[in-house]
Amino acid sequence: MVKIRLRRMGAKKAPFYRIVVADSRYPRDGRFIEEIGTYDPTHPSAELKVDAERAKAWIKTGAQPTETVKALLKKAGAI
Repeated sequence: MVKIRLRRMGAKKAPFYRIVVADSRYPRDGRFIEEIGTYDPTHPSAELKVDAERAKAWIKTGAQPTETVKALLKKAGAI
């Protein structure tokens, strides 16, 4: 199954996430199909950048967003 999920990056206690499309069998920070956005919760305004067109296209083809990503996509207006 293809999922839209967060990939953790950044230093210890300073997380930075990339929103990626990946096969559910791949590790969290491992191989992915496509990167469609970024999320920085440490930024004062919790900076969020998403390619809404690509997100909609992946959801239309059957990719399932995780609960966290679904909330972020709603916040960004991609869903």
